[in-house]
Order: sequence, then C-alpha cells, then structure tokens
Amino acid sequence: MKVAISGKGGVGKTTIAAALTKIFAQSGGTVYAIDADPDACLAAAIGIPEDEALKIKPVVEMRDVIRNKSGSGAFYTLNPKVDDFLDDYSYKLGNIRFLRMGDPKKGGSDCYCRENTFLNALITSLLLDQQDTVILDMGAGIEHLSRGTARGVDMMLVVVEPSRNSLNTAKHVQRMAGDLGIARIGIIANKIRSDKEKEFLLQSFPDNAILGFVKFSESIWANAMKSSSAAELEGELLVEMQKVCLKISGEVGGYK
Repeated sequence: MKVAISGKGGVGKTTIAAALTKIFAQSGGTVYAIDADPDACLAAAIGIPEDEALKIKPVVEMRDVIRNKSGSGAFYTLNPKVDDFLDDYSYKLGNIRFLRMGDPKKGGSDCYCRENTFLNALITSLLLDQQDTVILDMGAGIEHLSRGTARGVDMMLVVVEPSRNSLNTAKHVQRMAGDLGIARIGIIANKIRSDKEKEFLLQSFPDNAILGFVKFSESIWANAMKSSSAAELEGELLVEMQKVCLKISGEVGGYK
C-alpha cells in the first residue's frame, strides 16, 4: 500500500502521517515513513528521539553516497540502483523505516541535478518496486511526484482544517493529483471543534470524499510545542485514524 499525504502547512498533516504510520506498523510488516516535506518533522512525530532525529541527514545532502551510486563524472546514470540504499540508510524504529528526503530545490551556484535525479529514482523505487507499506508525507506542492511515479500511489490523502485557506490548498492539491492520474483522493478533516465546522467541510466536498473527522486535541497541540512531539495514539485520534485505515484498506487493501 502506498499512501501520499498533503495539505496546507499547519493543518496537522504530519500528525496524521505519523498516526497512520504507527497504526499500519502495529498490524505487522515493514512501513516506510518518508518525510518529503522540508518543513515537516515526521521523525519526531513517529517517536524518533530528538538527538537521533537531528543526526538524520537528508538524502539530497548525501552527495558522496549519491555520486558513488550515480557516477562522479560529468555524466551520471538516470536510473541508479537504490534498493540497497533503502536498507543501508533508512533509520530503523521497530518495523518502521524512516527517510528524510530534503528539499530538491537548492539555492546557490551548485547544480543539484544528480541529487534530484537520485531522489526521483528513490521515490520511483518506493512507490513502484517496494511491496511494503509506504507513507509519504509531502508538502502542499507534491513536487516529488511525477506522472510516472504517481502511478504507484494507491491513495492521496489531503488533510484540511475548517478554514477557507486550507480548503483552497486542498482543492489545488486535488487538481494536481488528478492531473497526475491519481484516481483515489481522500480528505481527512482535522482540528474539528464543533458541528458547525464539520458541516462547513461536509458542504465543501462531494459525498463520501471525507474519510474521517479528527477533533481538535489540546494534548496534541501542547505536545507539538515540545522538542519531542510524537503523535499520541490514544483516545479519539486512535479511534478515528483506525477508521480511516479501514476505509483506505477497503479501497486499496493492506490493513486489517
């Protein structure tokens, strides 16, 4: 199962991605948790200790490794072998394998073409070749996906909160995902405080588009301000995200 997650910054996308990662991991089997949003902090959210998370180097900055895989001269292979890279360089937390991709768009005079090509090969391998579950935490722009790699995405989840800006971003992501050929696009409504907010979102999307409603949590909000902000899989968050996992499984399989 391959699930990509997007949404406007601040809507709780990474908390949702971490919750899904943990729930799928609890069902057995390896889960790849991929942080493809330069502004996100998925490592801390899934429970990697802060001192360990700080040591995790973004893939795009592993220039020596990438040159060894792709070639160090003026010419480099466009399809480097990356399957062993996933085993060698992912951070292991139980049966979760974590990778931080880094920002493919770098400023300055250096050319990052080789690094960007390697990132594309890595995403392609994760989405098209891996048999394990992959959770891809992306920014609102979903830049890491191309029409080719999008073929491997079983479902795109867009996290929204009850605000007009969040809805506008969600509609934009839906259009981009549709243009890339992603057939299954689901909405997760987060930070819901009232029936009025729930109704606002229900009226904003087609029937059955919203897979789940997650109530605003003071404990999660307070936890997000700490240096270690692992998503608390308890209470209503756990119940609601288990429902979401079952709905995803009903469409694409992979969770019981």
